[in-house]
Formats: sequence, C-alpha cells, structure tokens
Amino acid sequence: MNTRILACTLALATLPALSHAAGDATAGAAKSAVCSACHGQGGAQPIMPTYPRLAGQSEGYIEYAIKTYKSQERKGAQAALMYPMVQNLTDQDIADLAAYFSTQQ
Repeated sequence: MNTRILACTLALATLPALSHAAGDATAGAAKSAVCSACHGQGGAQPIMPTYPRLAGQSEGYIEYAIKTYKSQERKGAQAALMYPMVQNLTDQDIADLAAYFSTQQ
C-alpha cells in the first residue's frame, strides 16, 4: 500500500514539469504592437491582402506558425519578413501572442 502512495506522489510531483505554460491574452495584447503594424489592430485587418488575418485563428495554429517562422522551417513568400520579427520571442511570448490573437474577432 505504501508503495502505491509513493508512486502516485512521485507521478503527481512531475506533472508541473510536464505542463506547458498557458498563454496570457492580456500580456499578448501588450506584446502585439509590432504585429499590428502589418496585421492590423488585433490582427483583424492586415495592411496587404497577402498578409494573413490573425484574429480568430486557433491558438495552436498561431503558436505553431510563429515557432516555425522562428526556427526558419516555414518557407514562402513572406517567410523572410517574419524571421527577424519573431527571432527574439520567448516561448512564453509566443503563447501570450497566440492566446491574444485567438480571442480577437
């Protein structure tokens, strides 16, 4: 019986290390000023028709897109423009931005 309790305690103790920090939409709003120069306020109205609308996109997709720009795995017409824009973002910055843009209309 004590072995089971110990095993459960150890398993629960490792959960925080495995969890991913959730994005904070309020923090993301504060970090989004640079993004709005091209994608519009709240990511709702890009300045060019070829720039994507970020508002309302899935949080997971936005996070994936930013991370693949940062690693330069993502290629395409505007990829080279995005590489320097995301280079200094931390994982938490990316999660915050994704949380923010996913909540916009």
